Amino acid sequence: MSYLEDPRVLFAAERTLLAWVRTAITLMGFGFVVAKFGLYLHLIAGHQPSPVQEAAALVIGIALVGFGVATSIMSALQYQRIIRTLGPAEIPPRYQTGIASLSAWALAAAGVLLALYLGFS
Repeated sequence: MSYLEDPRVLFAAERTLLAWVRTAITLMGFGFVVAKFGLYLHLIAGHQPSPVQEAAALVIGIALVGFGVATSIMSALQYQRIIRTLGPAEIPPRYQTGIASLSAWALAAAGVLLALYLGFS
């Protein structure tokens, strides 16, 4: 059996996609925290951040969320590209290969909504 007939190739690609999805979630979460850091300073530290600090935190936070969205999209595209190269021997019968990439696309959509929320709030 060559590596091209090994179903483990599919599962390795799926694990890689899900690792990138976790990375994208982390980037988006960190971006949200950075964007809302001014609120934290106001509530916890009792000090009002300057408008420049608030704007910088918002821009950096939205950029991190955007980077998470890009990571999710690129990982979904890469996974789909790999799946198209696999033959029938590498995909178990009745195995749904689209579920993993669907999660990456859904995460990207959620990230876009989060970025819009941060930008307009």
